Amino acid sequence: MHGITGNHREWLLEKRTMRKVSWRLIPYLFLLYIIAYLDRVNLGYAALEMNQALGMTSEVFGMAAGIFFFGYFIFEVPSNILLHRLGARVWIARILVSWGLVVVLTAWVQNGWQLYVLRFILGVAEAGFFPGIILYITYWFRPHEQARAVAFFMTALAASSIIGAPVSTWIIDHVDWFGMDGWRWMFILEGIPAIVFGLITLVYLTDRPNVAHWLTEEERTWLIAALAQEEAKKASVPSMWDALKEVRVWYFSLIYFTLVVGLYGIGFWMPTIVKALTESADGTFLTNTQVGLIVMIPYIFGGIAMVLWGLKSDKSGERRWHAALPAFIGALGLIGSGLFTDPFFAIVMMTLATMGIYSFFGPFWSYANAFLSGGAAAVGIAVINSIGNLGGFVGPYMIGYLKKFTGTNKAGLYFLAGSLIISFLLIVWSKYLNRQTFDVSSRQKTSV
Repeated sequence: MHGITGNHREWLLEKRTMRKVSWRLIPYLFLLYIIAYLDRVNLGYAALEMNQALGMTSEVFGMAAGIFFFGYFIFEVPSNILLHRLGARVWIARILVSWGLVVVLTAWVQNGWQLYVLRFILGVAEAGFFPGIILYITYWFRPHEQARAVAFFMTALAASSIIGAPVSTWIIDHVDWFGMDGWRWMFILEGIPAIVFGLITLVYLTDRPNVAHWLTEEERTWLIAALAQEEAKKASVPSMWDALKEVRVWYFSLIYFTLVVGLYGIGFWMPTIVKALTESADGTFLTNTQVGLIVMIPYIFGGIAMVLWGLKSDKSGERRWHAALPAFIGALGLIGSGLFTDPFFAIVMMTLATMGIYSFFGPFWSYANAFLSGGAAAVGIAVINSIGNLGGFVGPYMIGYLKKFTGTNKAGLYFLAGSLIISFLLIVWSKYLNRQTFDVSSRQKTSV
């Protein structure tokens, strides 16, 4: 009887502690990522007016959208190492404030070259935010809880577009204070929240469980012990720099790259594609605000799918197929978006593509994190994310490049679909890593 009572007490302590951790951290991280992703992709909404105002071609816009990821790539790993050493609270606050300032400055660009420079600097400023949050989640959640935590956090991808699409396009259509165009005010008004929440983060965020004063001593002790127990089970990459020698880090980087090509391809171009799809026979378009309302639809369904699929993956404990199938579904949706000329069916297929792409993330990061711990996780996650996010250059640029030569968005959509199919195949084949990959210190076989 005493054993049963003790087990029940342990169960209650676990539930109470993890409920506190989840409610304290995930909603706040969710809010930060809404701000981050909107400030990254709001260029797509600005393009509805900015491209013509600055005399930019589709290829120039694609380059401006994608050059962000070069700055991001260069500074991603150093940023995550600094976060691991200095603490999440200070470093994430620095990231927020610096990128907010750059977004505000973007309101005063006068040509494509100035936009290139500021987008590159924005990538430098924001580098480390997303992988830093993924790493931060591993400080607080055990592996079997991480897909759900990541999925809830990453629904901000959808939420930022659900909120940002109508808000950004409304600002473009209706705000012209002091004679400045609405798209310029969009950058100012959407950059300020990053600065404000950067200052709030210094007060609100907690670096590690051992300094979480919002937990009781009993809850802190249990959480620290539970995380240490899970950490001890990870038999693999022993140090930070050894992560760079690990074949699986580079393999998962390639998987992520091919998926991100699709994510940012539609992320930056969806407003423009929707506006082109809804052009009437007499050549008139929907207003920017109406386009923004339509763009909300794929992201609403994408966010719902992301959460439900992450929950399913956590419940089953299966990661590989839960990451592979969404990539394949995303490819089917993009192919369908190119095939259908009717706006309704094209947007339905784009919704399917968004649901597939967004459902990928929770299972993928849990799958990739299964063999990384401590300093190795700081570097491994950053390498995967930084290399993968170079796909954020390839996707938008290739849509603009192919549109320039074909006159339509179809070829670009098919290119994105092909990249997602490659992602699907790489995930399926990843099971063979168990046989081919060895621990870099002991040279003994390990499993993904």
